[in-house]
Amino acid sequence: MTDTNFTITRRHALKGLGGVSTLALLPGCSDLLGGAPAMAPDAMLEQIGYAMLEHEPGRATGLGVDTGDYAAWRGTFGTPGAEGREKYKATLTRLRDEARDYPKDGLTADQQVGFDVVESAFDKAVEGMELPYGDVAVGSWRNAPYSVIQNVGGYIDFPRFFGSTQPVRSEEDVEHYLSRLAEVPAILDAETDTMKATRDHGVVPPDFLLDKAIAQMEASIASAKQGETYAGPLSSGITENLAGANADERYQNAETVSRDSIAPALERQLEELKAQRAIAKSDAGMWAQPDGDAWYSWSTSASTTTSLSPDEIHEQGLDELATLHGRMDPILQEIGYTQGSVGERMQSLGEDQRYKFAEGDPGREEIFAFIDERIEWIKAQMPRAFNELVDPNMEVVRIPINEEAGAPGAYGGAGSKDGQIPGRFWINLRETGLHRKYDLADLTFHEAIPGHVWEGEYSNRLPLIRSILAFGAFSEGWALYGEQLADELGAYDDFKVGRLGYLQSLAFRACRLVVDTGLHSKRWTREQANQFFIERNGSKPAEVAGEVDRYCSWPGQACSYKIGHSEIVRQRARAEAELGDAYDFKAFNTAVILGGNAPLDVVDKTVGRYIAEARG
Repeated sequence: MTDTNFTITRRHALKGLGGVSTLALLPGCSDLLGGAPAMAPDAMLEQIGYAMLEHEPGRATGLGVDTGDYAAWRGTFGTPGAEGREKYKATLTRLRDEARDYPKDGLTADQQVGFDVVESAFDKAVEGMELPYGDVAVGSWRNAPYSVIQNVGGYIDFPRFFGSTQPVRSEEDVEHYLSRLAEVPAILDAETDTMKATRDHGVVPPDFLLDKAIAQMEASIASAKQGETYAGPLSSGITENLAGANADERYQNAETVSRDSIAPALERQLEELKAQRAIAKSDAGMWAQPDGDAWYSWSTSASTTTSLSPDEIHEQGLDELATLHGRMDPILQEIGYTQGSVGERMQSLGEDQRYKFAEGDPGREEIFAFIDERIEWIKAQMPRAFNELVDPNMEVVRIPINEEAGAPGAYGGAGSKDGQIPGRFWINLRETGLHRKYDLADLTFHEAIPGHVWEGEYSNRLPLIRSILAFGAFSEGWALYGEQLADELGAYDDFKVGRLGYLQSLAFRACRLVVDTGLHSKRWTREQANQFFIERNGSKPAEVAGEVDRYCSWPGQACSYKIGHSEIVRQRARAEAELGDAYDFKAFNTAVILGGNAPLDVVDKTVGRYIAEARG
């Protein structure tokens, strides 16, 4: 749930803590709030982390740090809406300024990175919060101009949160569950207020996104009326962990909240979505929205952690796509696909029955078995690529059926810092045709190991603030670099078609640079974007449709992947060139991943330190 920003107020901070501010419980916290001498750097960074999480108690639960003095956070999401946004912005502004002013003499390299990351993340978040509309993900990736749409909003986030993040391991947990559940209707209504205010500003999502959102909202309302979505996880948790915990009564309480309060709040959102649909147009990009150019400029800079312009990103995408297709062409020639463009030949390959999974549930079982086998293989290769290893607690999970239509092909990430919540590789199985046997291995390496789950395990070992703050250019760039590592470790030595899938994956991310900027800056239509993927890269139509719609609701996010990957590859080439025989593959990979999730300019400094140390 790290991609949804809930705000906790002082009232909630005091709740259950005997009237003592949570921050005041922390050693030296008065310094953070304006005291005299500066506290020790590690303590300062720790307090910044908790000061941030005071505004995002749901995120604290996902990290597993809402314990002890912070246990009261587990029972609230906090105050949502405009009030919460302004309070959060004020805190971030203060923390950014204090991090900037903190005396840096004598800091270790890791401490310096910590302050650099805080300043960068908070500065960009405050900049986004000063825009007239949109949701800002602080130290995360889901910046969105529309508060509720096909892949944004509490109607999507809350079922996932209660089903997989909110713990039910004790009687106290049960009370926290019910307390948070009771807050959901007010949060949904605050979202509805934001939707109306955004519409009053002249910002209305494109009609094709609204059509998806309306259908999904209707399904969510039906589910909420039945009660199982919000009451089921509570009942299951009690049954599994708490014998005799009045499961029936608790279930009925949750079911009543779901039916009588949450469902009506969702119906109010549906009414607003339909009001927007009545005036919506088909223009896909931010260029068509009030202040859209400014919003897109901010979102691309937030996603890439660079100052690249949309035109520069667009041209980089075209150049990289041509290079990658140049690598794909000889493999296609070798396996007998000789006629037509690379995109046309990849389309033909996609229709080859040898590489398709069966339809329906038999194919879904095939997909799970395929993923499991590839995870076991790549785990065994990790000692060849890293000097320091982790052993991720992870699981492969189907994306919930009611989310599949608006969801990407897959996503993944690490679990909680305390290990209670496993890392997850979520796979979209709305139809098995989304995946092929030549591209599913690559997707597994990206989402699981050495990609998101693997990288997140290292981040979870870092100080709290470094585990909280994530940058899409590094997260996604590393996941693509993880795909590259798998290839270099031999994943496709005996399966050349699999290497085509890997290269097509990289080319797909190069296409994203072209398509995202095309949609939002160059006035491309939705159909133009779809056809670019299909014709130029041979991408599957079923995959592309959801992808392009996602770019329309998360402008700029799609640019993070290839920008980040290209920079990590450039840094590796730099290290090889400067170190010569002293360069070490495992040492470089270890240095980058231990450096943690950071803006790309901070990654540059991390590699610089590795080079200096390798030189002795």
